[in-house]
Amino acid sequence: MGRRSKIVEEPAAVDPTGWMIDGSIPEFLLMHTYEIKYMCMLAYTFYAGMKVFKAAPADASTSYKFINMILACTGGGILVPIFINSIPVPLSTDAYPIAIFISFMIHQHFPILRDVFKKSPIVKVFIIVMYEIMRAGVVVTLTKAAAVAIPASNFSFPVFGPIFCGSIGGCGGAFLPLSKGLDPIKNGLAPNMLSACIGATLYHIFTSTSLSDGVIDAGKKAHIHVVLFFILVGLSSAFDLLAPPAKSPATTAQKKEN
Repeated sequence: MGRRSKIVEEPAAVDPTGWMIDGSIPEFLLMHTYEIKYMCMLAYTFYAGMKVFKAAPADASTSYKFINMILACTGGGILVPIFINSIPVPLSTDAYPIAIFISFMIHQHFPILRDVFKKSPIVKVFIIVMYEIMRAGVVVTLTKAAAVAIPASNFSFPVFGPIFCGSIGGCGGAFLPLSKGLDPIKNGLAPNMLSACIGATLYHIFTSTSLSDGVIDAGKKAHIHVVLFFILVGLSSAFDLLAPPAKSPATTAQKKEN
């Protein structure tokens, strides 16, 4: 009888950076469950409603504020699918209109909650973290969708198209309705616009080039970094940590004398 040949088992691949996506916190940041996604979606629409109701005229009608809230919450999800010949997010995802309607009713009938948000740092951090988690998910999703839909031209992969779409996905609501023109960037890019552009650029370049070669679950790990970056920028902006330092009267007077 011949000897049985030994079956050599290949050792399982070891992921030295697997800790980035293992555990309850990464699962929350990546919105692994529908419950987490819907919770972040509600926080996203509530925070967007804060800006809508703050900017709306005092005598604005209910329909005016509601339509503006739809555009503010799904601006990027409307524009980018049109660019890549797809279905806009409000039409393809029923959960978004539901979350927008719930948040609108909260703002419309319980305006005191806006004061709670402004005066409570804990509530503000909680809402902004979930808002940025959702916004990062939108940027990553639209960047990936554009990378698939746009064919390569001068390079081996589409470069600027997905970056542009991802950037619009993270701040497109600021430009809707389109009658605003370029007024939203008249005084420069807002922090959410700049972070969307940086996040989309880094994510697309990393996942589309050899930088991600050999990285297990490169997309998820890049997504985690985009989320953390968005949270950092969002909290810094909300607590005025990105504001330029105020100039003292003495410094101003010296400049006038010179």
